[in-house]
Amino acid sequence: MRAKLTGWVLGLVAIVLLLLAPLGLQNSPYLMHLAITAFFYAILASSWSLLAGYAGQFSFGHMAFMAIGGYTSALFSTYVRFTSAPTNLCREFPVGNMWLVFLEPVGITQSGAPNCLETAKATFAAGTVIIQPSLWFGIGLGVLMGGLFGLIIGAMVLRLRSTYLALFTIGFSEILRATISAEIDVTQGQSGMEMPPLFPRGLTVAGTFFGPASKIPPYYIMLILFLFCMALMGWLTASRFGLFIRSIREDEEAAAALGVHVVRYKILVFVITAMMAAAAGAIQNHYIGIITPNVLIILQMSIVIAMAVIGGLENIVAAAVGAIVIEFALELLRNSFDIGPFRIDMTTWRLVFFGALLMITLRFFRNGLIYPLLIRFTRGNVAAETVAKRQIVTNDEPPPGAPPAELPQEELPQKELSEARNA
Repeated sequence: MRAKLTGWVLGLVAIVLLLLAPLGLQNSPYLMHLAITAFFYAILASSWSLLAGYAGQFSFGHMAFMAIGGYTSALFSTYVRFTSAPTNLCREFPVGNMWLVFLEPVGITQSGAPNCLETAKATFAAGTVIIQPSLWFGIGLGVLMGGLFGLIIGAMVLRLRSTYLALFTIGFSEILRATISAEIDVTQGQSGMEMPPLFPRGLTVAGTFFGPASKIPPYYIMLILFLFCMALMGWLTASRFGLFIRSIREDEEAAAALGVHVVRYKILVFVITAMMAAAAGAIQNHYIGIITPNVLIILQMSIVIAMAVIGGLENIVAAAVGAIVIEFALELLRNSFDIGPFRIDMTTWRLVFFGALLMITLRFFRNGLIYPLLIRFTRGNVAAETVAKRQIVTNDEPPPGAPPAELPQEELPQKELSEARNA
């Protein structure tokens, strides 16, 4: 009980510090950027920990779901408009009193040709309204698309395990990357798609205006998403859902024999984690202002996996803390320094140290580096309480030389008593 209370207190203190951090970092945009990126990786690492560490589904397609969320939102903000009159040039559908207009991809390429809506403006009557939908609708659509693809991939890999599951999801990620790179007219290929900031017109809160380039609103948006995902995953792992997916990880056949709906829970965990990755990807790429197919290279997925493993694969909090610590460490180690006559360029060697740390963790620390520290701080008094209880039990033992206490006699059933008397 005391250990659980300690964990809650530490968690609340951490949340308060994170909420107050911008007050001290508002003049340090670089550190604010690191914090936003750290929350982004913490969502990815902790959700992958739920998928792989709890459910045993070692997927390498997590960054693909992130890219699906980002690209869906980018396509929505780039190609979708509402008009009060039909263009008669674009693909369009009536929606109430408005028209849903899809711009032609040829107008978004680098050729400079006007798109269909720009051409139609010359024929519009006076007072015709053109509305660009809020990017938050695009973000929501990206989350739904991430969940849809999570449902599809989760259903397709039901029979796959271990190496086959990893290879299948790597293939899915590579197919998605190749498709995005090839569709240059639509996605701009390797050049990437520009994305509007989260608040294109700025944001006013309590009389204070934050411009589109301010990092404080994106900080709180990503922090809220991070805390929501952590709360949801914490509730799931503590519920029957967490018990069922852990039983599937340990022995799928035994779990099915005990009544666990294996298919349902394997698909559910894919859908939930895919939607989290898609939400993080959409918000992060709107914050950065661009998304490219490079987010799908295997190195990016390897970094997320390494963060989860170094933090603690079978604990979502440890995975999230590991991601935050590693993100700050990798960025702060960019600087070079001198050792005697030698100059160490950390922009290269930092990844070497990161790889070495991962190898050491896998070889000697099965539960990661962060998880044992969390246990030490939150449950360090459990051992002392156990020893104290054992001492109390020991003190209740009778002194040497005392006659042994009579053991209570078990009551026999009435039938057995009658048979014993008749004998």
